[in-house]
Amino acid sequence: MTSGSPVAVVGLGYVGLPLAVAAADAGHHVVGYDIAEQHVERLASGHSPIEDVTDLSLKEVLAADTLRFTADPAELAGCHCFIICVPTPLTDKAPDLSMVMSAVDTVAANLSPGNLVVLESTTYPGTTEDVVAPRLLQATGMEAGRDYHLAFSPERIDPGNPTFGITNTPKIVGGMGAAATEAAAAFYATFVEDVHRVSSPREAEMAKLLENTFRHVNIALVNEMAVFCQELGVNLWEAIDAAATKPFGFMAFRPGPGIGGHCIPIDPSYLSWHVRRLGYSFRFVELACEINDRMPDYVAARAGELLNRERKPVNGSRILILGVAYKRDVSDVRESPAIALVRRLAARGAKISWHDPHVEGFDVGADAATDGDIVNTGDRVQTAELPHHPRDDVLRQPRDVREHAEAAGRDRVVERVDRRGVAEHRQQLELEEVLVGHGGERLEALARLLVPALGVVVGDDGGLLERHVADQLFELHPDQ
Repeated sequence: MTSGSPVAVVGLGYVGLPLAVAAADAGHHVVGYDIAEQHVERLASGHSPIEDVTDLSLKEVLAADTLRFTADPAELAGCHCFIICVPTPLTDKAPDLSMVMSAVDTVAANLSPGNLVVLESTTYPGTTEDVVAPRLLQATGMEAGRDYHLAFSPERIDPGNPTFGITNTPKIVGGMGAAATEAAAAFYATFVEDVHRVSSPREAEMAKLLENTFRHVNIALVNEMAVFCQELGVNLWEAIDAAATKPFGFMAFRPGPGIGGHCIPIDPSYLSWHVRRLGYSFRFVELACEINDRMPDYVAARAGELLNRERKPVNGSRILILGVAYKRDVSDVRESPAIALVRRLAARGAKISWHDPHVEGFDVGADAATDGDIVNTGDRVQTAELPHHPRDDVLRQPRDVREHAEAAGRDRVVERVDRRGVAEHRQQLELEEVLVGHGGERLEALARLLVPALGVVVGDDGGLLERHVADQLFELHPDQ
């Protein structure tokens, strides 16, 4: 497929939007489709909601008239290529392909002979051939491999990765027949540097699950080691750094309070579910899920132990969480272990404050709330105490702290923090001895600023933070 071909990208989230922009930048005429009309309107105005696509890059392809957005499926008519990039969550521990089916129906209404259809949504092996192809056949009467090309190409988006993006991350493609594989490879080769072909969609589907299952079980390994290394008096982070000096046969993974994002907590369960249908159990994945799922409880318990050393209960203690996204330098809180951690600490009576420069809203459920918010405004750190709302589902991080403080009838705003004012800052925040956090360089700098006045920090980079910390509790940022 040559540049200039009309392409439809169905689903404009963390996967679909970068793909649409990259294809448009390569010269394709791209129609980005999403059922969320407000989302489409925001994109059409040149505002990107994700870190991997800047407003500038979005506005450039919009100005070049190579990309347009729509919520009307009829506008996909005439496209030669359809790329499906919709979420595939778990519902009751089983794959939920409802959004894939809806997207397939949208494609079917606009499919013509000779077109290319590619599924990028993560799923179990066999979905493309056993679910998508029959549904398109039933809706259109067209058969994959005879009337149109059908392939699977797993998304490999790593939000916030400054080194690897959509163009320099190798793309796997597997089609229903050699012609479909080549058609998909030709399309991706117009904007991806390296395209790797496999023999069928099943191998491509399995490759994605293998990648994330590998990470899932290795994170579980170091998480379990972290628990007993604490009892043994061993600095596991130092041990991992030492092991990583071996130039072969070892890959470093580091502990965290659990796993987050849409891939690692979800994808291995797709494979486990599919294997169970064959009468087997995937014990590695099931055990890894058990270990990683209990880590928020472990971190909450460690926080309680450290407070206990200072003769302070968790109940009533003020705990600051630095970073609530599932990984550093992103705004994505999907499946973030910070959610479970906040719920555990709040259930024990802790007063939770949080700060994340990338996150505006943090939903922890109706039975958890906070009476204090921390916000970051550039190099200024501010805090405002808000009234307690036991039915409020969102721990807010307001943009204008003064406005919220005045509305709450309070006047407790710390304007600025520097090294000389750390002790005063701690007194005004009324924080206890525990600082729980993760995040990027801005949060690490804030943590180093506060640590001299606070006894304990949970950081996302043990090697960096442990030089500034009296007693490291845990790392909140696993390798994901």
